[in-house]
Amino acid sequence: MLFTTRRTLTAGVVGGAILALAIPTMASAHVSVTPDALSAGDHGVLTFSFSHGCDGSPTTGLTITMPEGLASVAPTMDSDWTIAVERGDDGLVSAVTYTAATPVPNDLRGAVSMAVGLDESTPESLAFPVVQTCVEGSTEWTQLAEDGQNPHDLDAPAPVVTVGAASEEHAGHSGAASDGADATADAEAAAPDALPTVLGAGGLVAGVAALVVSVLAFRRRV
Repeated sequence: MLFTTRRTLTAGVVGGAILALAIPTMASAHVSVTPDALSAGDHGVLTFSFSHGCDGSPTTGLTITMPEGLASVAPTMDSDWTIAVERGDDGLVSAVTYTAATPVPNDLRGAVSMAVGLDESTPESLAFPVVQTCVEGSTEWTQLAEDGQNPHDLDAPAPVVTVGAASEEHAGHSGAASDGADATADAEAAAPDALPTVLGAGGLVAGVAALVVSVLAFRRRV
């Protein structure tokens, strides 16, 4: 009986250890984005990374779809990847496909990046659906959490960037520009009109010249 109890405890401990190791592995098995937060009106570089293939098959490419609300997108050149850009009717980048020069083996980290620009009207959340293609098969990282749902509970979550309020620095630049314009307007309003001064000076010079001419003419007559 004691032996049976010990064996049961041992099996439970081993099973728990395996589960504890498996949970972080499963949780990390997705395409992530860093940073995962930006401020409205800012610019930043987003890095999309992964450390897994498709059921162990090496990764050959990533296709990232751009969400609405981006003012600009500029993929980063990298000798490890070739880049193909798709644009919408508005001329903005709608999707970027990165193709690996050499397939990325499973359990090795791969990463691609792009610079993005946000404006004041960018929504509070930006989802970037990703299709990961491999030597064999592909995985679509496109799931979005519902309200109140934990994104970690999803099987294939899309990378998401949270957008906060405009940073003080950005607001400060806008305020400085406004203040500068106001200061310029005030200076222009305060500055005296130079035209009357110039005309007055010109009249004074002309008067002095006329007086000199009169004096010279009087001396000649005398």
